[in-house]
Amino acid sequence: MDVPERHLVVCVWMALCCLWAGVSMPDPTYREELMKMEASMQTGGEVVLNEKEKILNSRLLQMKQKEVMRADFPPAMHFFKARDLIKNSALFRLLQKLPKGAALHLHDFSITDVEWLVKNATYRPHLYMCTTNTHIIQFIFSSQMPEPVPRCSPWVLLEKLRAMTANVTELDHSIMKNLTIFTELDPNVLYPTQSVIWKRFEQSFVAVLGLVTYAPVFRDYYYQGLSEFYADNVMYLELRGMLPEIYELDGSTHDMAWTIKTYQEVTRQFTADHPDFFGARIIFTMHRSVNSTVMAQAVKKAMKFKKDFPDFMAGFDLVGHEDVGRPLWYFRNELSLPSDEGLSLPFFFHAGETNLEGSEVDQNLLDALLFNTSRIGHGFALLRHPVAKELSRKRGVAVEICPISNQVLKLVDDLRNHPGAVLMAEGHPLVISSDDPAMFGASGLSYDFYEAFVGFGGLRSNLGTLKALAMNSIKYSSLPAQQRDKALAMWQKRWDKFISENTLISGFYPEFIF
Repeated sequence: MDVPERHLVVCVWMALCCLWAGVSMPDPTYREELMKMEASMQTGGEVVLNEKEKILNSRLLQMKQKEVMRADFPPAMHFFKARDLIKNSALFRLLQKLPKGAALHLHDFSITDVEWLVKNATYRPHLYMCTTNTHIIQFIFSSQMPEPVPRCSPWVLLEKLRAMTANVTELDHSIMKNLTIFTELDPNVLYPTQSVIWKRFEQSFVAVLGLVTYAPVFRDYYYQGLSEFYADNVMYLELRGMLPEIYELDGSTHDMAWTIKTYQEVTRQFTADHPDFFGARIIFTMHRSVNSTVMAQAVKKAMKFKKDFPDFMAGFDLVGHEDVGRPLWYFRNELSLPSDEGLSLPFFFHAGETNLEGSEVDQNLLDALLFNTSRIGHGFALLRHPVAKELSRKRGVAVEICPISNQVLKLVDDLRNHPGAVLMAEGHPLVISSDDPAMFGASGLSYDFYEAFVGFGGLRSNLGTLKALAMNSIKYSSLPAQQRDKALAMWQKRWDKFISENTLISGFYPEFIF
């Protein structure tokens, strides 16, 4: 019997004792014990804090109390409206310094700030731009005038366009708006439904694609993305990537193997430049809208990549809007290919990123577990699947919760009502990640940690919760056991330093520390 089960049995037994005794006034001792047991079941509930951690925890809870009591409570607001409120809070500044371990649910071309992309990539020579009939911009780097694209305006050299534009800042801002779904307008008016927001979301990826798949930008974009997460005190990434062809200025292209090698080379360079960064791994992905033939090819490629890059290639996943894409069971034959051939290909399936209860798509959670997924991406619908929830808990299959993504993509309005709040209260295996931070006007992992800590955790979660979430991110990573131990030891050093630097023995905490 594991810890949560023992707690539940004891709680029920104590409650029954009260009933059998016919007590009109419940015993305060029983009440206190029940409250302690419930608190111990939450994520981090059994973490024992040392003296320095207790001092910092006391200040942390004071800061959180201020956040919870404010009239404009950020987790109850759409992130686009709450972002600046969060950014300017003392609690957020502390969370930025917190060693958060790993980000395990990220997508390749949404990890780097779009402002960097505009200010850096779009100012490089030989960049052409056109606008589609649906008002979406497309880019291509070329040594000569590119061939016309159907349903797109004639190509224009961006360097010349800027030279002819009176207000370059306004032009750059217009480009930036095409590369993200963040808006200063009312997001609920601009994106009234899931279908609208998902269409705009995927259009933004199309706009980004021509920029980031140019070989020189591709390398720099990835390095910059690692830099932004490193600056946010994240030490390891697992990146979901579709591994598109990368092109050169003359139009020649590189295959997927080249793309993986380049990811690997840039990662090695970054870790050499930053010895306290642990590294990154790739999860190869395929869009769930493809047919069975394409999916079979993708799975076979993933199997080959896992064999050729065993230390860098983590596994395989399906991506795209779950509600309109094909369910996992549709691809059961293709996803069985590795086991049929006696090969190991770990799965990291997106599943349960839906509100369509009882639909075929809603069965993805059970099917993901049937295919022995290593983790569950999002798992928003998990509370409606008690069998899947129990299997996930018993097997230690962590749920990758992305609070801001789920809110922005219209699964939940108030993050206090997010299923992650229940999963955290129960101590379910989970990690916090940021999915597509650049698309949402966020960066790194701190914004999602804030939403989880304040929105999910309420007043009960504490420094032990944050410590457990950080440790979970390493525990449930795809790293082999020996590497996990090494990463955890590296994280512990950073954690101890963080505690020491943010704790004064006198107990006095100037606000500027945070």
